[in-house]
Amino acid sequence: MMTSTPSEVTLFISCLTDTFFPGVGEDTVWLLEQCGLRVKFPVGQTCCGQPPFNAGYHTEACEIASHFLEVFANAEVIVTPSGSCATMLRVEYPHLFANDPHKQALAKTIASRTYELSEFLVHVMGKTDFGGRFPGRVTYHEACHLSRGLNIREEPRQLLAQVEGLELVEMDDPDWCCGFGGAFAVKQAAISGAMLAEKLRRIQAVAPDAVVTTDPGCIMHMAGGLQRLGQPIQVLHLAQVISGRAYA
Repeated sequence: MMTSTPSEVTLFISCLTDTFFPGVGEDTVWLLEQCGLRVKFPVGQTCCGQPPFNAGYHTEACEIASHFLEVFANAEVIVTPSGSCATMLRVEYPHLFANDPHKQALAKTIASRTYELSEFLVHVMGKTDFGGRFPGRVTYHEACHLSRGLNIREEPRQLLAQVEGLELVEMDDPDWCCGFGGAFAVKQAAISGAMLAEKLRRIQAVAPDAVVTTDPGCIMHMAGGLQRLGQPIQVLHLAQVISGRAYA
């Protein structure tokens, strides 16, 4: 991992962020620029290959991942606002190319250069206060891949602690899965729905104004569930809140 502070980073936006939450991408760029960084965005980037990988289609995942390796081969530092994508790149890529020594070597290099946003801000840039303001009660959802895959749990909380007016209220078992899991939510809808119902019960129990998390899939899944319940609780990405742009 990093031994010196970079001057430039390459942004991997992730599919769901690009398609459904482009504002999160803009907030991510804003935060990185506030650190004095130049942000590069390779226009050839697509998916990291996680959807087919999670569904067991590893050949197809390799094809997509191979394109990722090509596009990001020269990136010195890669930052993504998605914990699940960061886990795919850091944990799964080296295994995915186990039968291809050349690509595996590149995959390991890219894995060593990849950071999830909160991890990068706290540990690489050493910055937690971005002047954000959010007057209200917030609870934090620990997305599965980020907390279990990368063991990143406190960094988002450190960033939230610096937001003016924000009151962080912890729900029971904040790492309880929301039930999304990509294709899992479609293929195992009943189980996914039951997991979501329990997650929403825990959220509502602490009566927050907003739920904050780090993964677009979790945002989409929980926001949909709360909307169907008629609950006015917002579901926001960490970048939106610490930048203050969610309340701007």
